[in-house]
Amino acid sequence: MHTREENELLTRTGPGTPVGEFFRRYWLPACLSTEIPEADSPPVRVLLLNEHLVAFRDTDGKIGLVAENCPHRGTSLFFGRNEESGLRCPYHGWKYDTSGQCVEQPSERRSFASSIRVTAYPTHESGGIIWTYMGPAETMTPFRDFGTETLPVEKINASKELHECNWLQSFDGDLDGAHVSWLHSYFAMADIPDDGTDVPGAYPSGMMTHRIWWHDRAPILEVEDRWFGFHYAALRDTPNGNTHVRTYAYVMPSTSILSGTPLNTRQIMIVPRDDETNYRYSFETQVIHNPHDYGKPTTSSFTEYPYTMGSPTARPGMPKGVVEHPTEPADNYGMDRLAQKTISMTGIPDFRGHDRMATSSMGLGKGDAYDRTKEHWGTTDVALIRMHTLILDAAQDVAAGKQPPAVSGDLDYRSIRGAEKILMPGEEWRVLGTDEDPAVQEEKSLEV
Repeated sequence: MHTREENELLTRTGPGTPVGEFFRRYWLPACLSTEIPEADSPPVRVLLLNEHLVAFRDTDGKIGLVAENCPHRGTSLFFGRNEESGLRCPYHGWKYDTSGQCVEQPSERRSFASSIRVTAYPTHESGGIIWTYMGPAETMTPFRDFGTETLPVEKINASKELHECNWLQSFDGDLDGAHVSWLHSYFAMADIPDDGTDVPGAYPSGMMTHRIWWHDRAPILEVEDRWFGFHYAALRDTPNGNTHVRTYAYVMPSTSILSGTPLNTRQIMIVPRDDETNYRYSFETQVIHNPHDYGKPTTSSFTEYPYTMGSPTARPGMPKGVVEHPTEPADNYGMDRLAQKTISMTGIPDFRGHDRMATSSMGLGKGDAYDRTKEHWGTTDVALIRMHTLILDAAQDVAAGKQPPAVSGDLDYRSIRGAEKILMPGEEWRVLGTDEDPAVQEEKSLEV
């Protein structure tokens, strides 16, 4: 378990906090490109690391991310007019460009605009996301390219969804390779037929993976430190006596790359809004040319299939990628007690609802950070324990004037992958997803 001081350090991300300053050394998602899709489109509010900001795209297509309140009298610039290469406060007409510089003061007979600036952060658009760097200018590093800089437009697929809990609770769930055998389980898993993919060297089908989850509900978790954070594996015995592995990557500061057959490079990034809520960004980074897509179930009917497998969907009228949940905490996430007895572990109909219930209820549903001094860790918590340790160490380094890991612009971020496979006798899981993996070499041969 953590001490109270450690828990406080890990969960607070406002300006001046150790972990908040750690986060500010990385490029972070501020909003989706679809939220400010056109020049002079309406600005949007952005709450990021406890800072209230406004994002806008000016007449020339440049993107600004500025403090929400006008330096004149504090009116919210969210209500401003986005026009003629700047955002104009409606109160007295003061206008700001994307750098935060005041460029017009029409209500003043003698302008002093050149001496007025609103706080502004650098931005970079890539992969359907508007990214920002909120740290000191002298420590800013180049944008980390995980592959989005050259991702074809037709392959861009980014989304975000709100989670009603502290960021660390949400991220802990993403680095928990054991919970899938319980939280996401349904009783029909026991009756899934053998489809022939439980053999050494095979990439299991989606249904076979579910069968294995049910068969071995106490996986062995192993962690291997890497330059970007770590890889870790969840190893399970299969019904046919083989070893099934799912490998995941933790990438600093708060990204997970989940397993995939044979490979996965799609990222999930947990971004703190404040200390009580976070956004879960999910986005493609690279094209996998040879995916083993066995058509995992996507049925949305609770009676036909235990729960909705896909992500939440966007409400009509919302920007593409901004998703809302079909169930809410106030309704106990749609929990059905009869279904919990007869169909699934939770009785909650949607997959994401399972995770939201588990992580948000840690703080009794009030949003504030869970008190980790009350935790009792087990062997299946090794990945999240290691992640906590790396973050505390990195935050300490930042406070001492050092750069945290994995921020340099010359590192090979495209080489970080997740994987899933039935291992051959003697095969080492640590090779999966690396450049030495035959599946990766085959994938590279297909790149043009």
